[in-house]
Amino acid sequence: MSSKKRKWLDEYVQYGFTCITERDGSQRPNCMICNAKLSNSSLAPAKLREHFLQLHGNHKNTTLAEFKVKRARFDKKATLPVLGFVPINKPILTASYEVAYLIAKQGKPHTIAETLIKPAVLTMANIMLGKAAEVKLSQIPLSNDTISDRIEDMGKDILAQVVADLISSPAKFSLQLDESTDVSNLSQLAVFVRYVKDDVIKEDFLFCKPLTTTTKAAAVKKLVDDFFKDNNLSWDMVSAVCSDGAPAMLERKSGFGALVKADAPHIIVTHCILHRHALATKTLPLKPAEVLKIVVECVNYVRNSALRHRIFRELCKEMGSEFEVLLYHSNVRWLSRGQVLNRVFAVRVELALFLQEHQHCHADCFKNSEFILILAYMADIFAALNNLNQQMQGGGVNIIEAEENLKAFQKKLPLWKRRIENDNFANFPLLDDCVSKIEDVSGIGDISVPAELKQAIATHLDSLAKSLDGYFPTRESYPAWVRQPFTFSVETTDVNDEYLDEIIEIQQSQVQQQLFRTTTLSTFWCQQMVKYPVIAKKALEIFIPFVTTYLCEQSFSRMLDIKTKKRNRLCCENDMRVALAKVKPRISELVSERQQQKSH
Repeated sequence: MSSKKRKWLDEYVQYGFTCITERDGSQRPNCMICNAKLSNSSLAPAKLREHFLQLHGNHKNTTLAEFKVKRARFDKKATLPVLGFVPINKPILTASYEVAYLIAKQGKPHTIAETLIKPAVLTMANIMLGKAAEVKLSQIPLSNDTISDRIEDMGKDILAQVVADLISSPAKFSLQLDESTDVSNLSQLAVFVRYVKDDVIKEDFLFCKPLTTTTKAAAVKKLVDDFFKDNNLSWDMVSAVCSDGAPAMLERKSGFGALVKADAPHIIVTHCILHRHALATKTLPLKPAEVLKIVVECVNYVRNSALRHRIFRELCKEMGSEFEVLLYHSNVRWLSRGQVLNRVFAVRVELALFLQEHQHCHADCFKNSEFILILAYMADIFAALNNLNQQMQGGGVNIIEAEENLKAFQKKLPLWKRRIENDNFANFPLLDDCVSKIEDVSGIGDISVPAELKQAIATHLDSLAKSLDGYFPTRESYPAWVRQPFTFSVETTDVNDEYLDEIIEIQQSQVQQQLFRTTTLSTFWCQQMVKYPVIAKKALEIFIPFVTTYLCEQSFSRMLDIKTKKRNRLCCENDMRVALAKVKPRISELVSERQQQKSH
C-alpha cells in the first residue's frame, strides 16, 4: 500500500497549471508557462502559487478565463502526437544540439566539431553510405560559434530545471561551495546544491562564477546573493552551507559563514569533514617525521631529473618491479602521503640500489632496519587513513554515515595501541610482514621491533587519537528515532513532544516498516514528507546538509580539462554546467523554439 496521492482540482488552473496523468494513475501538475512537470506532492495550492509567483510573477495579472483558454490549447497540443499529428521535424538542428552536448560532456574545445567531428563523419558517410548521405550530413551547422551558442542554450535550460526543482522542493536545500584559481589565475567559485525531488535526495551543479576582484568573504557572499536574486531564490530556502576551512569562509566575525548567518540565523555552517580529517593527520612525532622528510627528499632527487628518472625506470624494469615510477608528495592532496609511502615501500630495494649507485646521502637509510620498520608502519597507518578518507568521499554521503565511520576509526586506535605494545602487528600488514620475515631486504636477518620504536608508534597513535578528538569532538548523537524509527521507545524523555504523535503512527504502519527494510534511510524519510511531515522534515534536516566539499574539488579537476592554456579566455560556466550537471537539457524543447538553419 503506497502513501496517499494528491488529486487535481480545476481551480489550480489559476496558477498556470494543467494536469498530466501517469501510467500508474497518479496526477502531476504541469506548468503551462515553463512546461515544468512537478511531483504529485506539489499538487497543493500553496506550492503551485509559490511556483507561479517565484518564476512567473510577470503573469500575475492574467485572468482565470485567459488561463482556461491557454489550458485548452495546451492540452490539445499535447494530444496531437497521440492522434498522429506530429510537429515538424528539425533533424539538422537536433543533430547540432546533440553533438554540442557530447562535446560539452567531454570538456572538449568547441572547434573540434568543425575541425575533426564533421570531417570524420563526412568521410565515413561517403565511404559507407555514398555521396548523397555525405551531402545530407554536411548541412549540420557545427562551427565554433554555433557549438558555443548551443552549449549556452543547454546550460540555461539545465539551470532553469534545477532552479524550478529547488523552488518546488518540499524541504529546504543545502549548499556546498569552494573557491579555486583556474589556468588564467582567475578565482572561480563553484557551488553545488543538495535538495529533495520525487522522494529522493539529489545533488547537482548550481553555478561556477569568477571572483573578478578579491576572494574575501564579502565578495563571495555578494556573488551568491546576486545569483539568488537573478533566479528568484533566497537564503530562507537554504538549510545548511558547507565549505573548506579557509579564513574567508569560516572566520568567526567576517567569514562567509558569519555573513550568511547574519542574514539567516537558522542556517547551519559546517567545515568540510575531509579537510578536518587531513588537518588532524598532519602532525607526526619526531622519528616518523624524519622518515617522511627523507622519503620526500629521495623521491624528489629521482623525479627532479629527467635523466635519473629514466635510469630508475629502467632499473625497475630490469628487476621486475611491480611499479616503475615514484609519486610526488603534495601537502594539499588528501591521499598523497599514503600513496607516496606505499609506493616507496614497494620499490625500496630498487630505490636503495639506485641511491647507492649515485652515492646519495640517504642511501644507507634503506639498509637501516629501524628506518624500514618506521616506513612500513607509516605506509600502513596512512593507508588506513586514506581508506577512511575515501569512505567519506563521493556523492550522497550524509553526516550520520560519515560520523559512524569516524567514530569506528577513533575507537580502533586504542585497540591498535594495545596490540602493538603486546607485539601484535596484525593491523599493520606491511610492518607485520617485515617483522615476521626471516630474511629481510637489508640482509640483517630476523627483525624485531625495539621497545623505543614501539613507544614511538604508540605515541603517534595517541597523538592521532587526540588530534581527531580535537577536530571531531564528541557531541550529542542524532535522534535515535531518525536512525531506528520502529525500535525506538516513545517513553524516552528526551524526545520533543511535537514528534511523538507521528512517531507512534509510523511505528504502527506495517507498510512503512517494509519500506524501511528495503530502502536507504535518507530515501525512507523523503517518502514520509506527505504522510508524516513533522518528523520527516526534522529527519531531512540531518540528511540534506553536505558533509564534504568533494563535489567542488572534483569540479576543479574538471575545470583543468575544460579551461586549458589554449582556452584561457573561456567563460567556462555553461561548459561546466553541461559537463557536470546530472539534469539533462530538454533538447526537443530547445529545438521547437528555434528555426532550423543549414550549414553553407
